[in-house]
Amino acid sequence: MPERNVLRLAAGSAAAGLALAATAAGLAGPWDGGQRTAERLRASAPTATGGAHHGAAPGSGRGPGSGHGPAATRPGTVPAPAPSAPAVLVPLAAPRGAGTAPPALAGILDPLLRAPGLGTAPAATVVDVATGRRLYDRGGAVPMVPASTVKIATAAAALSALGPDHRLTTTVVATPDSQAVTLVGGGDPTLDARRLRDLAVGTAKALRARKAPAAPALTYDTSLYQGPVRHPIGVNDNLAPVTALMTDAARLDGSTSGPAPRAQDPAGRTARLFADLLAEEGVRVQGPPAPARAPRTAKPVATTRSAPLPALVERTLTASDNDLAEALARATARATRHPASFDGAARAVRAQLHRLDVPTEGTALADGSGLDRRNRLSARLLTTLLTRAADPARPALRPVLTGLPVSGFTGTLEGRYAAGSPGAGLVRAKTGTLTGVNALAGTAVTGDGRLVAFAFLAARTPSPYEAQPALDALATALTAATPAPAPGAPNPAPRP
Repeated sequence: MPERNVLRLAAGSAAAGLALAATAAGLAGPWDGGQRTAERLRASAPTATGGAHHGAAPGSGRGPGSGHGPAATRPGTVPAPAPSAPAVLVPLAAPRGAGTAPPALAGILDPLLRAPGLGTAPAATVVDVATGRRLYDRGGAVPMVPASTVKIATAAAALSALGPDHRLTTTVVATPDSQAVTLVGGGDPTLDARRLRDLAVGTAKALRARKAPAAPALTYDTSLYQGPVRHPIGVNDNLAPVTALMTDAARLDGSTSGPAPRAQDPAGRTARLFADLLAEEGVRVQGPPAPARAPRTAKPVATTRSAPLPALVERTLTASDNDLAEALARATARATRHPASFDGAARAVRAQLHRLDVPTEGTALADGSGLDRRNRLSARLLTTLLTRAADPARPALRPVLTGLPVSGFTGTLEGRYAAGSPGAGLVRAKTGTLTGVNALAGTAVTGDGRLVAFAFLAARTPSPYEAQPALDALATALTAATPAPAPGAPNPAPRP
């Protein structure tokens, strides 16, 4: 019943608007003057940016890696800044009674947490986003395997370290005599065939202007990343080899999200495709491309840039994009002078979490995607990050919220919260799924109109078919609740 879903989403949006407006002076006016930062950045691009087209039907050709990305540009050029969006919402007063103590959540959530599908010791934390007040906490400080909810930490760290204007850049350089051309990977798994063709067109044009030899040598450089390219899980359809140069995240089946067969040499595959595209432009290279560092004397002749970081973060969270999550973790590492490897990226993300002043006791990070079972995060850490992302003093973190899948409508929650579910459209959350591990962390609009952040983490779950409905029931319960603070629980105000 799509009409009911649409009405539910509209109602949810209205309620969310009320709650967000109540959050500390309307959350910066509110929500970036009524338009998401990432949308404003996308609006300035001459073509679509390559970020996720939320809600696009599978196989529609719209979405991550669909070829709708920024074209190659001349070296040194920077996309024009986006025009400012006029305000379309007026900050509203806080919901009546927001400072009072309505019935507690314990009576609602405690029975739901006893669902067999959630294992023997699930953790749960719920926080009022406007005040930072902890409304419910059960095992919230216990570090647990977060699965893909670790992407919330990866995204927040990347936004904190890199800023909203950051883009991932792939470059072609040539020696002064143009006898050697190198395709230099910039750690951009969203690079697609269209952008690679634009890069070849720009390269061929530059070489003709230089009166280059007819058949230059072509190499490709992946030295941006260090350490092993293979994730500890081994060959897996959920993640390509992690290398600085790939096209369409090394997918071999034309898909744009989810598990897929992957090329096992993404960089070599991309370089060979680039050589073919150069040939179509009249530039035939000598022999097959070979891996090599770019010569120090080489200068850029063409570049292509990814979508801005907010769009990449939204895509990472909405589609649970493991390849992009690992790329953002490595970009964070490079920006903070850590090695761009699994270990270096994990240390860099943890350092940014310290800078964001979130509770990191017991935290352990081993990757940026959440596929590694050695990761440990607490429910309190996740809800604190979500609250930080709503802080009007931290507008750069807002894509952590705007990228969360919408229940019943987008991303990894599109197939959950069936038509008619009272939670559809009112819950936005990042999912997490490994064998025996299930998680859900995000925001919900409560029955009294307030916005709450929540994190539910479960281990030793019998199956996702039992755990996911139990998690969804917890989040749905919040949409009908009028919560009060947990008795005796600390109630820290949001920090600037």
